Amino acid sequence: MNEDILKRLDEQDKNLTAMLESSEKMRKYFFWTLIISVAVIILPLVGMVFVLPSFFDSLILSAGL
Repeated sequence: MNEDILKRLDEQDKNLTAMLESSEKMRKYFFWTLIISVAVIILPLVGMVFVLPSFFDSLILSAGL
């Protein structure tokens, strides 16, 4: 009976280790997804704040208004 309990504890330990590795991979995946989303969406929006005013100024000057 004691060996049976030890065997089950070993199996549970292996399962917990596998779950930990899987959760760490998912955490890293979500982290890099966040970084890429910020780079693709937020940074261009911030860039537009600086580019659009100069674009509109040049557009108004070229139209002669």
